[in-house]
Amino acid sequence: MSPKAIYGGEGGRQLEGQRCAEPSNKVFTTNNINMRLLQRSSLQSNEMRLIMWVILWGKIKTMSKPRGKHPEKALSALQVKQLSAAGRYADGNGLYLVVDPSGAKRWTLRLTIQGKRCDMGLGSLSLVSLAEARDKALEYRKAARRGENPLAAKRQSKIICPTFEEAAQAVFTDHKLAWKNDKHIQQWINTLKEYAFPVIGDMRVDKVETRDVLRVLSPIWLTKPETARRVRQRLTNIFDWAKASGYREGDNPVEGVTKGLPRQTGRVNHHAALPFADVPNFLAQLRASNSNQISKLAFELLIMTATRTSETLFAKPEEFDLVHKIWIIPAERMKTKREHRVPLSAKAVTIIEEAKRISLGGEYLFPGRKEDHPLSNMVFLKIIQGLNASITAHGFRSSFRDWAAEATNHAHDVVEMALAHTIQNKVEAAYRRGDLFEKRRILMDDWANFLN
Repeated sequence: MSPKAIYGGEGGRQLEGQRCAEPSNKVFTTNNINMRLLQRSSLQSNEMRLIMWVILWGKIKTMSKPRGKHPEKALSALQVKQLSAAGRYADGNGLYLVVDPSGAKRWTLRLTIQGKRCDMGLGSLSLVSLAEARDKALEYRKAARRGENPLAAKRQSKIICPTFEEAAQAVFTDHKLAWKNDKHIQQWINTLKEYAFPVIGDMRVDKVETRDVLRVLSPIWLTKPETARRVRQRLTNIFDWAKASGYREGDNPVEGVTKGLPRQTGRVNHHAALPFADVPNFLAQLRASNSNQISKLAFELLIMTATRTSETLFAKPEEFDLVHKIWIIPAERMKTKREHRVPLSAKAVTIIEEAKRISLGGEYLFPGRKEDHPLSNMVFLKIIQGLNASITAHGFRSSFRDWAAEATNHAHDVVEMALAHTIQNKVEAAYRRGDLFEKRRILMDDWANFLN
């Protein structure tokens, strides 16, 4: 706007350093001020014109939002029904009726949740009446004032929550690819099918409580203590998964269940084992038995090398370096998931050479009835039963451990490495790089001499 327009007349003079924007004709018209009269005013004094601008500014400010009490229950049921023009109609306390251009009507609530202003839908007018909308709005405002998040709770309620059985199947499917033992894979889901699904299988996983877990475990807690402990661990895993997946909140319902269960007094049953002094006699009986020759060779190698059943049964000819007397078991077949080198005694080499001759270059060193399949994991049990012994094949690792501790001076770490045990001390495990192979070779030679 030019100085002439502000002060009027050709002789109008602009104050130094000042510029004024031209007012909007619409604004002044709304305030019933004739701008043209202002411009044509015969007043020549800058001071007078300044006074008029102050008066004008006061009139503009009167156009701001009117003050007074906020509306409360401003709408009536009849108004709500009759409103048809698109827009947003306030009822009070943040509740609005929104009429869409299509004519659809819905309720929204504006409230502050944890310091952030949010708009929350309360539903269509066809489903939620005015009175119901006011009740919902009051409920949500109270929740927000308590520090809760009603918007998040509403979203959570829309999530389709699986049943316990569906959650268990999901965990089983996700985790079984990482398990290597087929027997364990079947036991994991079968124990749940037998003991948990009949009790809580059809319940939503977010509705299962500690008392429900108690109903699952109580019948087997004392009669089948080991099975009960395994079921409890599997239940824990399933509820942890449900919480991580957003289906549950709060504590795991398994955590406090032991407070409602009696104390298990039975001792943990370890694998039955022979005293180490009786192992040479057992080997003599094994060699003289009527069992299949390839089965006897496999059992003898297991005892000679103190390896686990699956590590021996699934052994392949290419894993053995008979020149350097080393058996390298790949990581995927080890319990610790790390490659394990086994030093072979002269007797162990003889056993392997005999097995290779019998297996005729098949895929496995100890083939079963089919050349492309290994021996069954039941073969050692049948041999033991045939010799009327109350032991397990895994128990010979315990016999080896007792012999090394009681009859030799071999270091504890050397014996633990021979058994492929994990180092329990995490700091020590981080710094341990070697596998004490040459010291283990001496240990295994001593064991072979003892057995023979």
